Amino acid sequence: MAETIYIAEGTKEEQYLSVLPQLEALIRGETDRIANMANACALLKAQFNWLWVGFYIVRGSELVLGPFQGPIACTRIKCSQGVCGAAWRNDTTIVVKDVETFPGHIACSSLSKSEIVIPFHIDDVVCGVLDVDSSELAHFDETDVMYLEKFVKILFAS
Repeated sequence: MAETIYIAEGTKEEQYLSVLPQLEALIRGETDRIANMANACALLKAQFNWLWVGFYIVRGSELVLGPFQGPIACTRIKCSQGVCGAAWRNDTTIVVKDVETFPGHIACSSLSKSEIVIPFHIDDVVCGVLDVDSSELAHFDETDVMYLEKFVKILFAS
């Protein structure tokens, strides 16, 4: 396991290209998924300084808060609620350019302006989501989709 994080400069893509091998180094040899999710959040928060980065884990019929970095968060989210619930229910990444326009958005923080949610799988079953919030409108784009989907695949590879 690597104990240091290198904060990359450059384009968004260059920053992600720096983050992916660092994630691999952070999780190498560690089998505890909670520990790996915690370090993954710290890595993303340090590199990109987003408002909130965290995981929600499927527990029965709801998502339960897992490791995160940022302000206090909602603890439980039903499958039918918010961006996280929609991403889980539909098993698809969702980018919301303005959270005020998303029907049923759950406002855990009034500082959140845009959001991206990526489902993660273990043994081909959706087991939770990576949720990232920004204090800037329209912050996330296709680059974030591509690299954050790679990020969760690396993190949850068997």
